[in-house]
Amino acid sequence: SKKKAMLLLTFGSWWSALAGIQQVFWAIAIVFSILFVIQFVFSLIGLDMDADIDVSADGLEAGASLEADFSIFSSRSIIAFFTFFGWTGVLMLNAGGTTLSSVIAASVAGAVAMLIVGYMMWQFTKLNQEGNTDINNAIFNTGEVYLTIPAKDGGQGKVHINIDGSLKELDAITENGESLPTGSFIRVVEVIDNQILLVEPIRG
Repeated sequence: SKKKAMLLLTFGSWWSALAGIQQVFWAIAIVFSILFVIQFVFSLIGLDMDADIDVSADGLEAGASLEADFSIFSSRSIIAFFTFFGWTGVLMLNAGGTTLSSVIAASVAGAVAMLIVGYMMWQFTKLNQEGNTDINNAIFNTGEVYLTIPAKDGGQGKVHINIDGSLKELDAITENGESLPTGSFIRVVEVIDNQILLVEPIRG
């Protein structure tokens, strides 16, 4: 249509008027902003287009898990880098910055965005792993009573116990004839209904 032709002509004129470095920054900003939006929409509808590139910040060890290492190289963090790189470069050039200062500022902004996204994904992964902890791994572990556990058949208390390297606060009961007060040391002997710990006191 006539309007579309006019729009393309206007865009073409604007693009041709840009210097080479401006075109580079604008192209990066536009392309990666579109990818950023697509990735965000996918996340909202439950799809995940993120994938780690198996490079960790600790020795760049391939195949390292996020549970042990802070991985900053993923599709999310790379898209964040180039999105911020592009727009920072555009803003710097528009503000009268030189090519060198614009590239440096854009690189710093991109690196900061990459680190922030990498850190956020690391924290989300840790939370997800902690949320999926198998309570049965607590059997035979030792811990400490947080809220007094009543004597046998007297109800539940709470204990602090380490499961898979993470400190958990869980409901607990005892078959002991005496209550287990706060601060008592205990050992898990059984998991009941996959949610309540059966514990016994550690003497001495």
